[in-house]
Amino acid sequence: MPHQPRPTVDRPTPPTARRLDEALTGLTDTFRGMAAHPDERNCACHWGSAQELALLKTPDVRLDADLLRRTWHATDWTHRGSVLRRILPQFATALAGGSVDTAPDLESAGRAFAMSGWRAWPAEQTAAVEEFLHAWWAHTLADPTPAVPAHHVLLLTAEATGTLTPWLATWEATPTPEADRHLAEAVEHWAYDLLADQLPWSAWADEEETRAELTAWLVRHAPARLRAHGAPEDLLHRVRLLGVTGPARWDDPHWPDYRY
Repeated sequence: MPHQPRPTVDRPTPPTARRLDEALTGLTDTFRGMAAHPDERNCACHWGSAQELALLKTPDVRLDADLLRRTWHATDWTHRGSVLRRILPQFATALAGGSVDTAPDLESAGRAFAMSGWRAWPAEQTAAVEEFLHAWWAHTLADPTPAVPAHHVLLLTAEATGTLTPWLATWEATPTPEADRHLAEAVEHWAYDLLADQLPWSAWADEEETRAELTAWLVRHAPARLRAHGAPEDLLHRVRLLGVTGPARWDDPHWPDYRY
């Protein structure tokens, strides 16, 4: 009997993936036709050519990956809001797709949002940006293998919005195995810095307040979820030590072998 190929099975798209796709479509619709300010300038030696600058002043022309990166990475635009609005649909797609995945680049990307003053844009534009950030975060927490690790997405959303609170609240309200695994990975990446009373990334503002909020949230919320996830005891002790101050932290028998 000849071999019969297996029928393909169409798996349903997860709700968080649909929400993210819709948010990206919303950005495209909202920012279609946007262009950089006619008077915008930048250094030809350090940023790019006059021809590249002209592309930013031309709506809806796709930028190559290098030009896109140089554009959002630059901090010396005069009209930052119009530059970000010009590149936002393509930029957001690159972010969600994992094209920007290192902590320093995500810090810079978050600051590109913050420096643009996007919260003061017209309501429809602000809502589109807000929905993208929340949709991307929700999908990251639900995805077993997200394009960008959750702890990196968190630092971008925190920098872009100037607050950790809503993002931690969403994580707390997502008690799933995937979100718990992301939490364990985050603690692994954050513990060294947090146990030295340092934020694990360079915040644009309010660094000490951000560190204190993240630390308090982990001490309060992480232990039960990490135990349920089956995290190793040494990771649980690192979280516990975040709630200990002074010499008692360094002298604890379960202090990890960290050197500062």
